[in-house]
Amino acid sequence: MSSAGITLVTGAAGFMGSHLVEYLVSRGVRVRATARPREDLSFFERLGVEYVPADLTRPETLPPLFAGGVDRVFHLGAICNFSTPYARLHPTNVAGVERFTKLAQDAGVKRYVHVGSTSVYGPYRGVPFREDGPRNPQDDYGRSKRDGEDVVWARIREGFPAVITRPCTVYGPRCNDGAGKAFSRPTAIAAIPGHGRQRLANIRAEDVAAAVEHLSHLDEAIGQAYNIAEDTNPTVEEALTLAAETFGTKPPTLHLPLGLLKVVARIDGALAARRGRIPDLEYDAVRYLYDDYIVDNTKLKATGYRLRFPDFRASMAQLKDGGR
Repeated sequence: MSSAGITLVTGAAGFMGSHLVEYLVSRGVRVRATARPREDLSFFERLGVEYVPADLTRPETLPPLFAGGVDRVFHLGAICNFSTPYARLHPTNVAGVERFTKLAQDAGVKRYVHVGSTSVYGPYRGVPFREDGPRNPQDDYGRSKRDGEDVVWARIREGFPAVITRPCTVYGPRCNDGAGKAFSRPTAIAAIPGHGRQRLANIRAEDVAAAVEHLSHLDEAIGQAYNIAEDTNPTVEEALTLAAETFGTKPPTLHLPLGLLKVVARIDGALAARRGRIPDLEYDAVRYLYDDYIVDNTKLKATGYRLRFPDFRASMAQLKDGGR
């Protein structure tokens, strides 16, 4: 698919969205970025990117996004945490997808890439998550991502040219939220969760950006879902120790039982709620630490995509070297 027209990126001010905008601009793409209204536009101004404010929960703000003709859409706009209840996630992660995809469909976009999450799979069941496997999320965030994904699947059945992607834990420069922040910046990690031998799936934000752009050009990707994950799966202890070495902080040595960690998460969550913020340690996120969490990336690589950062250890070394 040619991308000579306007490419619209939602959630463009967020962690993954900002990396995608940078990547598209580096490839000479005409980008229209959107996010909720904000005062600081320096990021978009520096890149020379058109910015149109909008809010997925306010339908009247959405039609201007498609003015002048939009060929391609990357939808990353979402609430991404395990602490917000489903009732507050639904207006953005589900109803917002419903109204936004309808507008995109009516506007005749040539390609729509939905950036979802591997959280739709739910708890690990002993084998790597594959795209054709069951989706059985056990937390509100995962349910909202599954339900938003189902909106896109319904549009696909109507002939909408959409691709669904499912990144796992995303880390990299500018990551300040979610599990990936422990591998992205100096962070004081007091203890290793459980025995620390649980294996993790991770992915650099730069690879998410390059992979979704790659998939947007493939006709055979329409109507398909793709996991986005690295090749390697470090243990929790390996990953946290390597992150500490990378960012010059003290490596954790204490192992904290997961049952106790859940108690700490409950307390941290209650304190954070009083202050109106998302806790550093989210209760529902602890559930993912009881087992391995491995994501199969075979289908993505079969399209010809070559991971920029296939190995977690080499990726962290690159971050330690200042991203060079």
